[in-house]
Amino acid sequence: MIPTLEKPEDFPGQQRVAWRREPHRIALAAVAGALWPPLVVTLVIWPAKNWLPGLEMDWRLVVLAIGVLAVPGGIWLLARERERNGRPATRLGAVWRFMFYGGLLAAALQAMLALTMSVVSWFEAEGVAEAAGATETTLLIFGVGGLPVAVLVGVSYALWAGLCVAFIAFMPQPEVRDRLGLMSDAAED
Repeated sequence: MIPTLEKPEDFPGQQRVAWRREPHRIALAAVAGALWPPLVVTLVIWPAKNWLPGLEMDWRLVVLAIGVLAVPGGIWLLARERERNGRPATRLGAVWRFMFYGGLLAAALQAMLALTMSVVSWFEAEGVAEAAGATETTLLIFGVGGLPVAVLVGVSYALWAGLCVAFIAFMPQPEVRDRLGLMSDAAED
């Protein structure tokens, strides 16, 4: 049987949603969203060699630490936006916002990393020409080469986090019945 798609709510992800009333659901969504399966699985299979914060720290741990901070931050921003204008009103809207801002965050962090490493290379260079060469190489590798990979990882991570938040922290909003017949007049105006 083929489902009929007569109104926007019939499309996947377009059903109106509301926050769940239980605060532990939001905390569970934040934890589940931060535990992106590719990071967790690879850390179990291939444990990190260096757990200490620093330049040699495993990149998966850095990404996991960013996710532990970014997912609750994204939930907080989502809650503020819903209080302000009632959006996102659907699960798809919540997932889309996580993906968009996750990609932006990944791009910004990768650009900041490339610029920071360029500045650090200036202090390690013995002359102006060597500093210029190190800057060019660093920006090509970490800026031009690393930026698409970082955005891809950021959007993928954010997709997982957005799905966790959309399905754990939100519940379908019951449809309001037009008992007095006033809602059809408001829709025409």
